[in-house]
Amino acid sequence: MAASCSPTVVLPAAVPSTAPSTAAGSPAPSGKTSVSPDTSANASPPAPPSFPRLVAHRGGTQDRPENTLLAIETALANGSDMIWLTVQLSADDVPVLYRPADLSSLTEGKGPVAGMTFAQLQQLNAGWNFTGPVATQPPIYPYRTRPVRIPSLREALQRIPDAVPVVLDMKALPAAAQTVAVAKVLDAERAWGRVLIYSTEADYQRTFGSYPRARLFESRDATRQRLVDMTLGGRCDAPGNGTWAGFELRRKVTVTETFTLGKGETTTNAAFWNARTVACYRSRSAVNLVAFGVNDEAGYCEAMRLGVDAVMVDSPTRMRAIRARLKTLPAPCVRDGASALNTPGAPVTPNK
Repeated sequence: MAASCSPTVVLPAAVPSTAPSTAAGSPAPSGKTSVSPDTSANASPPAPPSFPRLVAHRGGTQDRPENTLLAIETALANGSDMIWLTVQLSADDVPVLYRPADLSSLTEGKGPVAGMTFAQLQQLNAGWNFTGPVATQPPIYPYRTRPVRIPSLREALQRIPDAVPVVLDMKALPAAAQTVAVAKVLDAERAWGRVLIYSTEADYQRTFGSYPRARLFESRDATRQRLVDMTLGGRCDAPGNGTWAGFELRRKVTVTETFTLGKGETTTNAAFWNARTVACYRSRSAVNLVAFGVNDEAGYCEAMRLGVDAVMVDSPTRMRAIRARLKTLPAPCVRDGASALNTPGAPVTPNK
């Protein structure tokens, strides 16, 4: 059971800002900024990189059936610093942990989560299609004989210690009904202070925005716009103090160029989290940056060099071992002679 006193848990920014900060949640001062490397002889060397914290994606989707109490317990046992959970609403307005649009993706059932009551969802096996991190032929389904339930959000919060922050990823529409139901659970569990809200659906910014205690990641659209503006346009629009922002460390994107007689397209695996975008985000105030999709040593090292605060991982079991090894022998993450583009903390100066 969650304790009656729920402290606010905020990860510290890896690179504290030297610019005047604004009040938490308030807009940043107006004006764009540009990022340029400090090439002066007296430039201070970058601070030693910190080790990004581990965010267990859906409780650790490679280690155990995702979004289950078993996954949460395994993630906690493997030292996860934050737990990321996916929330939908049952037919009787109970917030439950489940990600796909159809129950057939993970269970032996079918149809949307919203088409069943919580009691009916309890009869399904959330591990029905789970095969684990190693593919075999024919596939092995270890949880078909050891069923695991779809849990409610309330059950999950009661299992997670108050000191471990929780990110709730809202996956269902309409947003208004799910927001009300989730807010009731957070009230009952006194959990507002340890929960962050995320969604790719911008409507959740509006619906949760009416709750004074709600803490939200900035919208996916806002994060994407900032990263693209800085990476491709060299323009920095830094957010306000205390902002949480998350995006993939690497993201496959297609750039489309339109001509009079047609169009041309270029596809690339874009690195939108880079030294310039990280420096832009940190240029005005303290922020919290999360890199999604970090699942190997190379990705962890890249995130570490950039100085992001946390990385979202699919296997806390594997990434815990990688982080522990790098804390003992960090050499693989140290790159000599890195360019300014790959050096955390490149200075930011206002545009004239």
